[in-house]
Amino acid sequence: MSNLRKINIDGTEIEVDGAMTLIQACEEAGVEIPRFCYHERLSIAGNCRMCLVEVVGGPPKPAASCAMQVRDLRPGPEGQAPVVKTNSPMVKKAREGVMEFMLINHPLDCPICDQGGECDLQDQAMAYGISGSRFTEAKRAVDDLDLGPLVSTTMTRCISCTRCVRFTTEVAGIAQMGQTGRGEDAEITSYLNQTLDSNLQGNIIDLCPVGALTSKPYAFTARPWELTKTETIDVMDALGSNIRVDTKGREVKRIMPRNNDGVNEEWISDKSRFVWDGLRRQRLDRPYVRVDGKLKPATWPEALSAAAAAMKGKKVAGLIGDLVPVEAAYALKQLVQGLGGNVECRTDNARLPIGNRAAYAGTACIEDIDSAKAIMLIGTNPREEAPVLNARIRKAWANGAKIGVVGPAADLTYEYFHLGTGREGLDALHKADHADALGKETLVIVGQGALREADGLAVLANAQKFAAETESKLLVLHTAASRVGAMDIGAVTTGGIEAAFDGAEVVYNLGADEVSIDAGAFVIYQGSHGDRGAHRADVILPGAAYTEENGLFVNTEGRPQLAMRAAFAPGEAKENWAILRALSAELDAKLAYDSLAQLRTALIAEVPHLAKIDEVPVNEDAALDVEPMGKADFLPAVKDFYLTNPIARASEVMAELSAAAKARAGEKIAAE
Repeated sequence: MSNLRKINIDGTEIEVDGAMTLIQACEEAGVEIPRFCYHERLSIAGNCRMCLVEVVGGPPKPAASCAMQVRDLRPGPEGQAPVVKTNSPMVKKAREGVMEFMLINHPLDCPICDQGGECDLQDQAMAYGISGSRFTEAKRAVDDLDLGPLVSTTMTRCISCTRCVRFTTEVAGIAQMGQTGRGEDAEITSYLNQTLDSNLQGNIIDLCPVGALTSKPYAFTARPWELTKTETIDVMDALGSNIRVDTKGREVKRIMPRNNDGVNEEWISDKSRFVWDGLRRQRLDRPYVRVDGKLKPATWPEALSAAAAAMKGKKVAGLIGDLVPVEAAYALKQLVQGLGGNVECRTDNARLPIGNRAAYAGTACIEDIDSAKAIMLIGTNPREEAPVLNARIRKAWANGAKIGVVGPAADLTYEYFHLGTGREGLDALHKADHADALGKETLVIVGQGALREADGLAVLANAQKFAAETESKLLVLHTAASRVGAMDIGAVTTGGIEAAFDGAEVVYNLGADEVSIDAGAFVIYQGSHGDRGAHRADVILPGAAYTEENGLFVNTEGRPQLAMRAAFAPGEAKENWAILRALSAELDAKLAYDSLAQLRTALIAEVPHLAKIDEVPVNEDAALDVEPMGKADFLPAVKDFYLTNPIARASEVMAELSAAAKARAGEKIAAE
């Protein structure tokens, strides 16, 4: 039996799924319905009453279109499609009345409110409200909340749409916000005055339709019409969240999410959103050369010739850091291998197999989580490694999926079956009965915490074997944005980072700040921030950060995406691929391209699937040889969510969040 139903909206008859709400059906028909509380990714509250429509032949009053389904409507007397009007006098009067009520207590804060210019209340008051109000009573005021260093609150502006409460409860999985009181005394509050304990809390800023919740770090720095908006890709984790970077002049002022149903839906993590203040601190804005044990400023010709002189005739090892675009990794690979050296991108010792894309990128898409009936997490804590992906797993759990975990126990915001802390738990999975998983959509997610020890390949092979036994798809959850792209171009050495370092007299460090380099080697560091790698360097070549150059990144599922330049690099810093091209000329080993377009042409000729932007290539399942594993527990891949890379470590906001997280972890609960 078909679920399709016909419905007449403002004289236009369309056919839609009967499970759709009237507000969704109106959108299908191209009719805009105002709303404050309704959001398609949250549960239906039906409490703002702004979306009222008239159902012809129904009760003689307007109906809330967000809370009524198409299949609930009765057909006409002769079987005609039910008729809905969205612009009748009844609807107009109802909306004007609702808007008048909304504004009874709302303060006239627009000139000093950060939401001004992109405020749903402003827009809808202009479009659907009236020019005056019949209320002359004094407005009420409400105390502001302290939600932490990210979200600024002015609760007098709150219209009780409850979007923030529903998001924190349903998506972020925390229970710290709610509504107390009744009638005029009803207010949104945090229980026991707690600050929010979530890596996704910044999303309530986007959800708030008025200026009650705004961004604390961004407060009073710019108006939306002053900002230049650039659509790009986030690199704080390997998910590749789609973001919009807003700049004013040369500075990044804020970062917001873009909708991409296949990757991040419309959420981003707090690190992705608030790391922008780290883009202007501790920056490398000119070259340096170490003279008599001290780093001294130098010109570009001096720095490049010093680097070239050190590299000529020596054994060179190239390291690729976590935030490097594919083009720069490809240029470094060609340069170093042209000199007879080795390149390595697996700087954290992850034992990822060379050339086997089904094993290092997996066979699943992120979207497969939505329909999964069972998910097995092996050696990963997605709440710390990819919070937006974790919210997706939570959504699957809320829809009935069973979650199993092999690895350290942690609060993942959903219930799961803990099946062991290490390799013995993975071994036991092979012996278990999987009859209930067969024939269902199931998923195995392997984290980097499982792959960093000496037996990492054996662990990955056993995870692959378990996926085959349960007819599951495999997703490898990476922690570095550059990793899958660098693996795709073959920027790896057989034997890993130890083999790459073996006998190396010169180390070319392209933004790898989490690596210890032996004292004997000459180090050339190319990167954007004065972090650990720059302190160890003998020559520093300042590069652009991810918002300052066009680049290609491949996310954890193997989807190539383009990051676009939103601002320019400070001082004398240059684009990363261009530095390597200039150095190659100094070395008399000139790379065969003079522009980014030529580089990409050469890159795509070698790795064709990188041309398919925003598509996930299908990886043929190539099984690894299963070998015996060790006995140890899996270790966490991320020790401090807020301080995983040089940009985050330069950010004051991230430092504050890290300190607060440590303090919270050390607190004793009363019952203890």
